[in-house]
Amino acid sequence: MISGILIEGFIYGIMVLGVFMTFRVLNFCDMTVDGSFPMGACILAACLTRGLPPSVALLLAFCGGAAAGLVTTLVYTKLRIPDLLAGILVMTMLYSVNLRIMSNHANVSLLRLNTIFKSLSSAFPGAGDWPVVIFTALFLALLTFLLNTFFSTDFGLTMGALGSNPQMVVSQGVDPRFVRAVGICFGDALAALSGAMFAMYQGFADVGSGTGVVVSGLASLMLGEFLIRSNKIGWQTFRVILGSVLYRALMYFARRYGSVVGLGPNDLKLITGLLIIVCLIVSNKNLVGFFKEHLKRPGAGAERC
Repeated sequence: MISGILIEGFIYGIMVLGVFMTFRVLNFCDMTVDGSFPMGACILAACLTRGLPPSVALLLAFCGGAAAGLVTTLVYTKLRIPDLLAGILVMTMLYSVNLRIMSNHANVSLLRLNTIFKSLSSAFPGAGDWPVVIFTALFLALLTFLLNTFFSTDFGLTMGALGSNPQMVVSQGVDPRFVRAVGICFGDALAALSGAMFAMYQGFADVGSGTGVVVSGLASLMLGEFLIRSNKIGWQTFRVILGSVLYRALMYFARRYGSVVGLGPNDLKLITGLLIIVCLIVSNKNLVGFFKEHLKRPGAGAERC
């Protein structure tokens, strides 16, 4: 149970890092994640079935996600389509692209193919899923370290400033379109990498595996922000991972014990939506402050009647 929660939390944590880059750092509503996540799984399946090693398949999945992010950026900047609509359009088109990548098969099994996770299980028989837990934890730790290092550079600081104050970036002589393109490409590349690793873990690639991924990523992101409040990039990336693991734990308990209150697997999307709403309400300081100030005023309730 614990090992499965950690593995899913760490693998999906890679995707949540990508959502963090686009939604939080760049302030860009990128819905392409719902298409780039299964794209990584499809590229992995196509590569493994053709005899390529898993490491090369993961690298190509990363590049494929970056290409999807580049298309979203071009649609947004060149065609002047709003960010939300641009992401939805690219996400919709990626469904057909993903089917093409897997030779028009909606589902491809990876159980008979050699993967990194299968090699770890064979190398440490009797250890269960813990070798996979250690591998995913180390991989995510390295990725987080590289991301923190990037945001400490001049270009990373410029990318962080772009989301909050675009005019300042322009005044420094930097093209905001290029900075935004790099961030969106990297965010979707992380989503595709996460999808490829999750396909290896579950043993199959499916073109519909990205449905609701961006919503779960936002839920994980908000859970982490609810637990840890900090402006330091190290804590921000750490709370992303923490939120991802916590979200997967909540979904596990909802699946296992949801029948007690009449909930089933079909209600998981409902639970996710309610979880996001609760996080938004609790974390909205302005809303909480409004109610506090409203209740302090004598006769406030009578004035509104």
